[in-house]
Amino acid sequence: MKKTKKILTAAAALAMMLGMSACSNAKTEETAEKPTAEAETEAEEKKEETETQAEAKHSDVLVAYFSATGNTRNVAEKIALQTGGDLYEIIPAVPYTDEDLQYSNDSCRANAEQQDKSLRPEIASEDLSLEGYKTVYLGFPIWWGEEPRIMDTFAEKYSFEGITVIPFCTSGSSGIGSSGSNMEELAGSGTWLEGMRFSGNASVSEIQSWIDSLK
Repeated sequence: MKKTKKILTAAAALAMMLGMSACSNAKTEETAEKPTAEAETEAEEKKEETETQAEAKHSDVLVAYFSATGNTRNVAEKIALQTGGDLYEIIPAVPYTDEDLQYSNDSCRANAEQQDKSLRPEIASEDLSLEGYKTVYLGFPIWWGEEPRIMDTFAEKYSFEGITVIPFCTSGSSGIGSSGSNMEELAGSGTWLEGMRFSGNASVSEIQSWIDSLK
C-alpha cells in the first residue's frame, strides 16, 4: 500500500512538472509572438533612421545635358562628380547621325533645325521631376552660335520655379552667346545665371574653378 502511494505521489509530481514546463513554453512563445513596446520603439527608430539616410542621399543638384558627339557629356559628368549632382541626359527621340551634323552642308538636319526657331525636337528621355532640386546645371553644344532646338523643348517643358539654372556649353571656339537668355525667356521661371563655355576636353580643375566662382 505504501509502495503504491509512493508511485502515485511521484506520478503527481511528474504531472505537475510537465504542466509547469508547458506553461513556461507557452509564455515564451507568446512573448516571442508579441514584441514588447521597447522592441516596437526600436524598430520604428531604425525605420526612421533608414528613411533619413535615404533622403540625405538625394542630391539637390541636377546636371541635365544634351550631347550629340560626347563632348558635352564629358563636361557634364565632371560637373556631376565635383558637385555630387544627379545626371540626366536629354535624349532625342530621333538620334542625330553623322550626316545630320555635317555643318558644312547647309541642308543637314542640325542646320535646318537651327534656321527654324519654332522647331521643337521631341525628347525620348523619361519625364523628369525637378522637385527637391535647388540648382540645375544645363549643358549643350553650340550650334550656329546658339543652343540646339532640343534645348528649347526642354526649357519649355519644365517649371524651374525656385531653382537656380546654370547653363554651360561646349564648342570648338564659339562662345555661349545668347543661349542662356533664349532658354530663360522660353522657360519663364527660375533664376538663370550667366553661362560658361568649355572645350570638350576641359579639365577637372578648370571646371572646379568655375563652380567655385559661382558661390
